[in-house]
Amino acid sequence: MKKLIAILLLSLYLVSTTELYQLLKMPLLIEHYMEHKKLNPEMSLTAFLKTHYDHPVKDSDYDKDQRLPFVSHGNLLSVVFTISPALDFHCTEKTGRPTEISPVFYKNVFHHKEIVNSIWEPPKFHQS
Repeated sequence: MKKLIAILLLSLYLVSTTELYQLLKMPLLIEHYMEHKKLNPEMSLTAFLKTHYDHPVKDSDYDKDQRLPFVSHGNLLSVVFTISPALDFHCTEKTGRPTEISPVFYKNVFHHKEIVNSIWEPPKFHQS
């Protein structure tokens, strides 16, 4: 039961956040191909796909063509996380009011000034 629920939730997530929802339109593609096949029995699947995807033309069934999978794209669910930089408060008086606020873009533990400064130096060659 847990496996079924996991598959269901993963499927719902992928369909709502990626272009996988376009695969749900496949029956429309098959139906539209059958309509073209009735009008022109010699039309192959590759010819049908070329006329609808490679060089689409505005014709009498343009509305149906726009509903085919991967022809038009919709807005997908987007989740955006914004991480604001941490602020350092430096107090010089005992009043508790901050006198200087400076954003910290790195952790002091991971910052080594000589390494960062040596990145921008030209390479040094050892002459023998």
